[in-house]
Amino acid sequence: MALIKSISGIRGTIGGKPGEGLSPLDVVKFTAAYGTWLSRQTENRKVVIGRDGRISGEMVKNLVVSTLNALGIDVVDLGLSTTPTVEIAVKMENAAGGIILTASHNPKEWNALKLLNAEGEFISGADGAELLDIAEREDFNFVDVNKLGSYTQDDSYLQKHVDLVVNYPLVDVAAIKERNFKIVVDAVNSTGALFVPPLLKALGVEDVQVLFEEVNGKFSHNPEPLAENLTALSNEVDKSNADLGIAVDPDVDRLCFVCEDGSMFGEEYTLVAVADYVLSKRKGNTVSNMSSTQALKDITLKHGGEYTPSAVGEVNVVKKMKDTQAVIGGEGNGGIIVPDLHYGRDALIGIGLFLSHLAQSKKTIKALRNSYPDYFISKNKIELDKGVDVKTIFEKIKGKYKNQPLNTEDGLKIEFDKDWVHLRTSNTEPIIRIYAESQNETTADNIAKRIMQDIKEFM
Repeated sequence: MALIKSISGIRGTIGGKPGEGLSPLDVVKFTAAYGTWLSRQTENRKVVIGRDGRISGEMVKNLVVSTLNALGIDVVDLGLSTTPTVEIAVKMENAAGGIILTASHNPKEWNALKLLNAEGEFISGADGAELLDIAEREDFNFVDVNKLGSYTQDDSYLQKHVDLVVNYPLVDVAAIKERNFKIVVDAVNSTGALFVPPLLKALGVEDVQVLFEEVNGKFSHNPEPLAENLTALSNEVDKSNADLGIAVDPDVDRLCFVCEDGSMFGEEYTLVAVADYVLSKRKGNTVSNMSSTQALKDITLKHGGEYTPSAVGEVNVVKKMKDTQAVIGGEGNGGIIVPDLHYGRDALIGIGLFLSHLAQSKKTIKALRNSYPDYFISKNKIELDKGVDVKTIFEKIKGKYKNQPLNTEDGLKIEFDKDWVHLRTSNTEPIIRIYAESQNETTADNIAKRIMQDIKEFM
């Protein structure tokens, strides 16, 4: 059993004792804390909710709705939806906030409450801390029977989201239609099965095959869209002579592609390709988190823009995008943020922009991938014993590499010419993550090994 309380929300495995897993009592407690926090910010009493296809989704939804109603809050329920769709709906509904019931790429036994503010963006660290304090003290005050909130269902937002993507100025429906793409989609038994095919149809793609399209939350493979989990998609793209494959995670905020020969386009390169397209149409700056590929910086500089790294986490990327007025940004896990649509990772606008780029380029997807610089990221971690002083370890490593460019905004990032290594502690488990990148795979591995050796020496 696991229960992780963080500033961006609460997630855990379903079942177990309260406080040890995501039990019904925990769902009620943290929903009540969120509703109480909202009620102290605003007179607005409307909250939008939506959920992915998880087995526990309906149960968790009923608890969330009843708790919010008991606080006098009116709930608009989008039903089976996506994270970006709920984010968009919060703004369109002029709601006070939103809750998305999804554990994103976590396995089927997990669920979570992702918490949004009135902008349809993830709540800030300070707001999250305040909310956790309310939960800890159980500082709730439920309304009397005459003031209970209302409940309405609204299934119109799938079409509204699709329309926003299709009508986005840089999405070239005519070019996509002309290419007559054949596409295979891995919907991993969640709401991508409901949202991606209608979007593709609206973009003029007639030949669409969907794998794992039953929305039952019994994920047919590990739902994180990584190469090792997408073998069925790779095989089907190759076997059926499709032009490309599309994979999304259960809540449809991460996106990656498979080339026509079944090879991976690389989820790090989803943002690189989309940014290349956007920057070719409108000049501007970009942001990604500092564990993402250097290729985005290269592409940005090529187009005359400025690239800025942010701390890991969507809320940090969004803040940095606002600070630098970035025209495109996101995370190397296939998360695309298009600020003039909304400040949230959105696989649907990612699909629209990527297919426009591919169609206009007249290239195959493999040729498009080969037009970008090759970088290799070596992802590693070291488990920490109890009581290890990470701060001291980082200070010693900083001293050892003091002659290199250092960034301490999120853990420690050290640059070596075109190569880099990023060390950061996990928010959710007692480990240090060590990510290193180079244009040579062996070099990336060796940099990571060298730093891991340093950490062990200083432990």
